[in-house]
Amino acid sequence: MQTKHTEWQTILVLGLISFLTSLSGSSLTLALPELSRDYAITNSTATWAVSAGLITSTILLVMFGHIGDLLSKRSVFFFGGVVFVLGSLVAGIAPAFWLLLVGRVVQAIGIAMIMANDMGIVADNFPSARRAEALAIVSMFTSIGAISGPAIGGLLISLLSWRWIYLLNVPLGLVILLVGWRVLTPSLPPRAQLQKVWHEANWTGQNLFTIGLLAFFLSGGLLQSAQWRLIAWGGLLIGLLLTVGSFAQDDRAASPWIAPQLLRNPDYMISVSTLLIVMLVNAVSNILLPFYLQSYLGFSAFISGLIMMGQSVVMLLVTPLAGYLADHWNRYWLTVIGLLALIGSQAGYALYPATRDMPDILWPIVVNGIGLAVFLSPNNALTMDTVPRSLGGVAGSLNAFARTLGMTVGMTFGAILLFAQLPGVQQVTAHTADFLPAFGWVFWGNTALSGLGLLIVIFRVWRTRRQNG
Repeated sequence: MQTKHTEWQTILVLGLISFLTSLSGSSLTLALPELSRDYAITNSTATWAVSAGLITSTILLVMFGHIGDLLSKRSVFFFGGVVFVLGSLVAGIAPAFWLLLVGRVVQAIGIAMIMANDMGIVADNFPSARRAEALAIVSMFTSIGAISGPAIGGLLISLLSWRWIYLLNVPLGLVILLVGWRVLTPSLPPRAQLQKVWHEANWTGQNLFTIGLLAFFLSGGLLQSAQWRLIAWGGLLIGLLLTVGSFAQDDRAASPWIAPQLLRNPDYMISVSTLLIVMLVNAVSNILLPFYLQSYLGFSAFISGLIMMGQSVVMLLVTPLAGYLADHWNRYWLTVIGLLALIGSQAGYALYPATRDMPDILWPIVVNGIGLAVFLSPNNALTMDTVPRSLGGVAGSLNAFARTLGMTVGMTFGAILLFAQLPGVQQVTAHTADFLPAFGWVFWGNTALSGLGLLIVIFRVWRTRRQNG
């Protein structure tokens, strides 16, 4: 175990890199209307700038978590920051949309390396009694990045260009990496160790998983076209079967990516499954609110960013309190309270007005932030408390996988469900008559999904009380 001084240095580096990735991600959705105009593409096509990165991270998270356990969590985390900066540079200078997608993929590889190992690093260096607080502090950095993202992104878009959402990562990232080099002391593993990991890894399972997720998400993009809809449903089914099959194959592999005891740990799987649902629900609002605020109501990118940052401001204020309560009160009931708030926020989005009525626009965003903050800190602590330290890397990466998969499904299919109800609409405007009803139906679905998450956490509370007598 590290000294307290070293512990907090480590938390600072984890937090700063998390801040940077969050800053970039929270700015991007705000830029989608601008991307559509600059590259002369539809609103729906522009959303793939978000989805391409999320899909890539989802595919690679578990793999990098396992590699972090075998080699070094700190080294994989640090070099992930290097790859993230490189991808940001490519995306920022991309003259064509396809090259922007390449940059997003490279950036996402780095994000996967970072996210797969940050919780494992915390688990390695903080005892259970202070783990929720440490995780909450890292989450607070993420929240600050999310807060800054809409405001800084909106300002950059208004004054300069959406490209600076990516280019800003380069100088900031290099400074953080210089600090991280001293604190994390990363190193390249011996060649013999790399070869051993390469030859023993379960590449069959990883390839099945990759093909399955690609088939699933790419087929989802075809659902908006009536002539391709039957093929799309077939692709979705095949992708789902391959993805599920990859977990079954991995479970029987000689060197599985995911430790079999994790998938057989009901407490761990309940925490991870609920996190997936919560992040899916939240991602839908992140991807659709810019079209409501900018394209439909006509707010500027900067004002839209200020409105959307309300969620992150609330998370910043509530997360430390949630982390403290998670260490000193009942973590299970906190997750229930968080889900109740999330249900209320989604119903509020479904009832959004056709006018610039700020109270009606703001309160669902605020309640959404409260729900996320109250849910995430105790759920993260519950997740890591259910597994031994030796599995901290892969457990953290599988948790990050659930988080990213939820975001990917939410952002991809949230946009698909909206634009499938708007056939022929290339760019949403204030005159798109069917926009608000379509927007509302998506969020009523989100409300029902949040209710499912609530039922799962209530079941967890009942199960825990039954086990404890």
